[in-house]
Amino acid sequence: MKKVTIFGGGTGSFVVLSGLKSHPINLAAVVTMMDSGGSTGRLRDQLGVLPPGDLRQCLVALSEAPILWRELFLYRFEKGDLKGHNFGNIFISALQKVCDNYQDVIDTASYVLKTKGKVIPVTFENTHLCVEYVNGKVLKGEGNIDENNLEKSKIQKAFLEPTVKAHQAALDRIHESDTIIIGPGDLYTSIIPILLAGGIKEAIQQSKAKIIYVLNLMTKCGQTTDYKGSDHMVDITEYSGRAPDIVLANSAQIPQHILEWYKTHNEYVTENDLSSIQFKGKIVEADLLSDSEFTKTDADVLSRSILRHDIDKLTKNLLEYI
Repeated sequence: MKKVTIFGGGTGSFVVLSGLKSHPINLAAVVTMMDSGGSTGRLRDQLGVLPPGDLRQCLVALSEAPILWRELFLYRFEKGDLKGHNFGNIFISALQKVCDNYQDVIDTASYVLKTKGKVIPVTFENTHLCVEYVNGKVLKGEGNIDENNLEKSKIQKAFLEPTVKAHQAALDRIHESDTIIIGPGDLYTSIIPILLAGGIKEAIQQSKAKIIYVLNLMTKCGQTTDYKGSDHMVDITEYSGRAPDIVLANSAQIPQHILEWYKTHNEYVTENDLSSIQFKGKIVEADLLSDSEFTKTDADVLSRSILRHDIDKLTKNLLEYI
């Protein structure tokens, strides 16, 4: 059975894992542990726990438990002192307080959710994502970076403070993998933080795994402003130490009213210009677009994109190359 490993966090990994879990694949997700925004950030600051949000998303995506459990772990409170908090985040944070170690936290949550596959935190050490912009500004904290939407200067360097070593299980999984899927997800707050953990870059360089990169549908203001596919490729190659073997890019037309919504946030379609940089890998252009629109609720304290990759369409294309 092929070993397939997903890098990322949040909604991007949720889509990929949700689609692949029903197929005969040995599946795992290596998850960022640098989140510091929203419910996760509040729990991290107030309780001193490791950030639970991305871990929880991946556990739910791989869950084969009854729908009630999955809905419960995704439920976000809309009122009262818990407004904005996610039940799954609180559950995982409470587990950390009563379990002997963080692996027990993961094992217990995986047991409750009946996960198919592994969810592997990239590190068990507490650290923060930092970025330095071309204008010299330095910002610390994934939540601060994610919400720095008015920033026009390009990120020239990302780093962790303090530096941390990758979890050995994450390194072992990379070496064992037949395929590594990177993305979709915010480049500098979901993907690159994983690549910054000590040993990850070297493990990817040594791995014989095929690397598939799923190009984001839209740019992200403050992170990938004015980015094209080639810009994503430069950054992914720099931080991972290897260029992807295959890139999946959406070719479907995005409805005009959605483009107008993104325009008000200074975000635009990620142009696929990989042919202009003589990319040596395979470029796959296909309709990967979800017909559903995702709207912000009263419980959301963060801005959230309204466009997603379609689970079935993305899964079909990924399976062709897995």
